[in-house]
Amino acid sequence: MTQDDLLTRAQAWLAEDPDSETREELAKLIEAGATDDLAARFAGTLQFGTAGLRGEIGAGPMRMNRSVVIRAAAGLAAYLKAKGQDGGLVVIGYDARYKSADFARDTAAVMTGAGLRAALLPRPLPTPVLAYAIRHLGAVAGVEVTASHNPPRDNGYKVYLGDGSQIVPPADAEIAAEIDAIRSLHDVPRPETGWETLGDEVLDAYLERTDAVLTAGSPRTARTVYTAMHGVGKDVLTAAFARAGFPPPALVAAQAEPDPAFPTVAFPNPEEPGAMDLAFEAARAVDPDLVIANDPDADRCAVAVPDASVTGGWRMLRGDEVGALLAAHLVHKGATGVFAESIVSSSLLGRIAQAAGVGYEETLTGFKWIARVDGLRYGYEEALGYCVDPEGVRDKDGITAALLVTELASVLKEQGRTLTDLLDDLAVAHGLHATDQLSVRVEDLSVIANAMAALRERPPVSLAGLTVVSAEDLTKGTESLPPTDGLRYHLEGAYKARVIVRPSGTEPKLKCYLEVEVPVAAAVDLAPARAKASELLVAIKRDLSAAAGL
Repeated sequence: MTQDDLLTRAQAWLAEDPDSETREELAKLIEAGATDDLAARFAGTLQFGTAGLRGEIGAGPMRMNRSVVIRAAAGLAAYLKAKGQDGGLVVIGYDARYKSADFARDTAAVMTGAGLRAALLPRPLPTPVLAYAIRHLGAVAGVEVTASHNPPRDNGYKVYLGDGSQIVPPADAEIAAEIDAIRSLHDVPRPETGWETLGDEVLDAYLERTDAVLTAGSPRTARTVYTAMHGVGKDVLTAAFARAGFPPPALVAAQAEPDPAFPTVAFPNPEEPGAMDLAFEAARAVDPDLVIANDPDADRCAVAVPDASVTGGWRMLRGDEVGALLAAHLVHKGATGVFAESIVSSSLLGRIAQAAGVGYEETLTGFKWIARVDGLRYGYEEALGYCVDPEGVRDKDGITAALLVTELASVLKEQGRTLTDLLDDLAVAHGLHATDQLSVRVEDLSVIANAMAALRERPPVSLAGLTVVSAEDLTKGTESLPPTDGLRYHLEGAYKARVIVRPSGTEPKLKCYLEVEVPVAAAVDLAPARAKASELLVAIKRDLSAAAGL
């Protein structure tokens, strides 16, 4: 694109932009002749995929803004009408990030103008409330405006169809094609009124449904510290805990209320270093049984437990550990059906399911796949996502997961035991399945492409002294999985291990998921088994980094 072409395109975008803030931002860039910045914003368009849209807020087609959202909404409306859903209901939810309410209202206006019915949730609410509302209201689609746990300057646009699940191919490509077909925002009708703003009936129905994940008469004694991570989870979680009869969570006051600036954390993700520091500080003051955190849109749930062996006395459980604990609890409660997880999550779930005689299935990464498993009773992903009531919410749900893990902690507390004790039992019963992640955040996306290319061209033959016995390029698909951009290695030797490498679908990250299995004959063997697992994971990280040129 020549400089003249770039300026012409920027001027055309400016003329259509309905937002005074991004208009001003773009006008200043044009006036200043900021060619590099303009080129970055007009290098293409944000691509609509199975995660919908996600990106930094700002002016131009490579940023999240009202113009991009209006086009996305118009493309979704055209797709729905092409599928015979004219006049159908689209329900729209949003979080408390910058511009979320604006993007939600724009979506409602576009749906109304296209001849569909639109209903807005009454205020910023957790994503699982939107996922629940779709099926509860009989909607043909749903939209959640959220960037989940991304940095403060990001926002996103997540699309669900009428089954209550996030979109998967080919719907994503078909919607993207409809978006591309929109020539001008002036062609998109956006009336000022005509949609419905819902009251609290849907939220009340969701809260009533949360009771279904608990066993009538179960212990409700576990004491918790809770952080909403500056997101929208606090009111809904505390209401759910009150309904269930749990002690009121002690709140991390500095992170309790929605704040799009996320002032106390570098990244509003419980998995990021330092994000849980204030929660642990609160826990040291009140001595609860566990710490619970939601991410900003409350679809993820993090759990931490007392651990005298670590600095500060509290340890975050890995998503795989919580996934196994919830599975064991559901088995104990007599759950039937299929337990499912993504391929990047621990194989321990398969062992638990097999021992319990329940179904088990692996899917590609993301709840858009997990939620579609036939007969699903429970699904989880290592990135702190748990679906414990698939009939109510066909997506990860950080509220119901928090209820269920607190019930489990209460049951164990009545027995004089802890979540850590149950993890030990599972390791003795099924072997120690230790997991870790090598996650590389990049500024330049070519780093990820180069790493993937290096691993494809020169696959490692061994990692940490274990032989790579199979190397699969998942872009070719497998008997049970559709194609995806990823690599999977199985390792054998003195121990078994597995490595999966993939680019993140929502962030500029290369993610490598590691698992080692160490046999455990008895409880006395747990400490040396954990030491060996830790040693192997460190060595796999080192060797994999070298192989990928990182």
